[in-house]
Amino acid sequence: MISEIITMNGYGLYVWLSFGITFLICAIIFFYTKKTLKKYERELATEINKLPSETRIKVLEKSKLINQILVSQKKII
Repeated sequence: MISEIITMNGYGLYVWLSFGITFLICAIIFFYTKKTLKKYERELATEINKLPSETRIKVLEKSKLINQILVSQKKII
């Protein structure tokens, strides 16, 4: 029974290879996107830190998203 599922009447190699390639491509895209997001979060944190104190406080009060990013970067201002 299990061998029939794996072989799929001779098409198993193509099916499982397709699943494997698709999973690999999705994993590569996921990790590349995650890496890029972290890069942009670090850049945002450095830009926020460059702002004058009063402007920084106003920006942080207006944007919950920026607060969450800075907390995730462990750069609480």
